[in-house]
Amino acid sequence: MIRDTFEKLKQKADIRQNLIQLRSELKEGHNKTALLYQIGTDYDIFEDFLKHEDAKVRKNTALIMGELGIPAFLDKLIEAYRSETQLFVRSSYLTALKGFNYQKLIPELKEKLSVLSVMNQDETNKKHINEEIRTLSELIISAEGIKQHIFTGFQVPSRLVLLTNRNFIKITMDQIKDEGAKEFNAGVIVKTKDINTILPIRTYSELLFMQDDLKTCSSDISKAAESIAKSKLLEFMKARHEGGAPYYFRIELKSKADLDKKSAFAKKLGVEIERLTGRQLINSTSNYEFEIRLIENKEGNYNILLKLYTLKDERFSYRKNAIATSIQPVNAALIAALAKDYLMEGAQILDPFCGVGTMLIERHKLVRANTIYGLDIYSNAIEKAKENAKAAHAIIHYINRDFFDFKHEYLFDEIFTDMPRIMGHKEEREIFELYRRFFQKAKVQLKKNGIMVLYSHNPEYMKKLLNPREYRLEQEYEISKKEKAYLYIIRSI
Repeated sequence: MIRDTFEKLKQKADIRQNLIQLRSELKEGHNKTALLYQIGTDYDIFEDFLKHEDAKVRKNTALIMGELGIPAFLDKLIEAYRSETQLFVRSSYLTALKGFNYQKLIPELKEKLSVLSVMNQDETNKKHINEEIRTLSELIISAEGIKQHIFTGFQVPSRLVLLTNRNFIKITMDQIKDEGAKEFNAGVIVKTKDINTILPIRTYSELLFMQDDLKTCSSDISKAAESIAKSKLLEFMKARHEGGAPYYFRIELKSKADLDKKSAFAKKLGVEIERLTGRQLINSTSNYEFEIRLIENKEGNYNILLKLYTLKDERFSYRKNAIATSIQPVNAALIAALAKDYLMEGAQILDPFCGVGTMLIERHKLVRANTIYGLDIYSNAIEKAKENAKAAHAIIHYINRDFFDFKHEYLFDEIFTDMPRIMGHKEEREIFELYRRFFQKAKVQLKKNGIMVLYSHNPEYMKKLLNPREYRLEQEYEISKKEKAYLYIIRSI
């Protein structure tokens, strides 16, 4: 128990081991409150341990003091930091400061950061100096925030990568007017003089930038940092933003390595880039403006792409609300695009399982409809759908009702929906029965020769229950083999 561990520390028994034990126990339940009660105003024990001859005792003591956050500890921690000679301990004092209001220390922390940033490093001190630099930077950014740059580079010639559904790259490719566009295995690469011509396309999942002199880098951290720092990355950022350096970045590593190795690589690389650019580029895991994305290639090195968070993606800004089962807007846009030749302008449309309304909104944005109804048995989803439709400036009638009880005075031209699937409390037999009843009910609600656009994760039900005497399958598309997601375009006969 935490009380026993603290008592042992007061008796100076196995100090290092009991400090480690205390740190572990502080992470459990209400132990922090219990320890604070036990300590009362008896702070001297921790202040004494901060002066202990064992550096690891000092380190663990500082981290515990940071966890406890007792205001009286702040001055003691900064005093210990100033006098600490062991490099591996210094960042622990800084980590501890995160639990306090350290605003008054910002000038001192900035000055220390400036000194460390130009300090000569060798293999014996590099790791610990970099850790200290990183923690100082985190403290300063957390206290002051960052001044976000404004993207202005809409007309700056750029080479873009549009990531798309790999099965339907051509859908996006066909919407690009620039002649300098070509397909690759994950999407489209396009040269453009005006990004505004690309931004409205709704079927790409991500827009990334390629930098001509920074296409690849080594898997060696020092070489990779040097390649990035010596490239024209700073000029790239300056050309596309109002204001100058520093720019804040994060590193995203796409490789087969385990998470711990990727995290360690990204952390070390980020510190090296900071150092080599004189902190004109600053690594930050929470406050960042762009991402350096490293994608492992067949040679074991990394391809490099850039994602600018300063370039806002407004395509799906209407989606103010979502629920766990909501379809991704880009997938809804892709479904609408694939079904476009079957969609009728001015159609009367029904979505019997509308959720928050994304499918209907994307359908209406592509081909203007007339009267649109969305049904869902969950009132919470319907309220969210209404808010989304309002944000999308779309007139859609959302009703909290079970499709199987729904009646309407006229038949619909289209049923356009994301079919329910096995999730949470819904079991396989329940979904199968829902499909069976759906096809029976749809026949009653749909005009003869009407169209159904169904996004389904249960292709086996579709094949088993689609009655060829009542429906004709016009098209079937595999959206995602991994997720067993398919699109079916079906005509009522």
